[in-house]
Amino acid sequence: MSQNSLRVVWVYPDLLSTYGDQGNTLVLERRARQRRLEVQRLDVRSDQQIPTSGDIYLIGGGEDRPQRLAAERLRRDGGLSRAAANGAIIFSVCAGYQILGHEFINDLGQREQGLGLLDVISTRGEGERCVGDVLADIDERLGLPPLTGFENHQGVTHLGPTARPFARVRFGRGNGTGDGFEGAYNDTVFGTYMHGPVLARNPQIADLLIKLALDVNALPPVDDRWYEALRNERIEAATQAAKAS
Repeated sequence: MSQNSLRVVWVYPDLLSTYGDQGNTLVLERRARQRRLEVQRLDVRSDQQIPTSGDIYLIGGGEDRPQRLAAERLRRDGGLSRAAANGAIIFSVCAGYQILGHEFINDLGQREQGLGLLDVISTRGEGERCVGDVLADIDERLGLPPLTGFENHQGVTHLGPTARPFARVRFGRGNGTGDGFEGAYNDTVFGTYMHGPVLARNPQIADLLIKLALDVNALPPVDDRWYEALRNERIEAATQAAKAS
């Protein structure tokens, strides 16, 4: 990779792309091109090998059976784990988030081994699904504004000692553990339950991924009026709904 190019890999769009999560790739690609970066985007289906030469890998959500199939194929392939070992940036959503942990409960009700790229373990909640808008404060070390997104999951994700919570919810369920945490991350791997798509609602996260991939501290400014209008609209709507509940 050069300072003027970026390789973006969308992992298994045929299995993990619910709730518009593939929109994350479109937003990331546009944010990079707005900075005059050359973007090479590769959509890798589940019958194809994961390349290890990507700079940023995006993984979306999916239903229970596709999630199990994706985990099996990612373990067998090994490419994503090798890319992470090489320092690639990985951003995952919902089912993808669970897959990056140590284990989760699959559609057969069994423990399914994950990739172990995040120090988290996911179980299945016994109560109501976590559904609705979320507003959360992202870990201050990342220097980002509040997180807005939409959650729809039955999973409960517990963080281990080496995983940092991505955000702390103001309202919403987040990881479903009752401790107020949402998502998890380490230096180069990120996971969240937020749909939306989350990078459209939070373009500063896309910028963070680009900065990490390029190993720079700042990016040239861009016109954020459309994104901010969307953010403000969704935050206001979610806040009013939370007050009324």
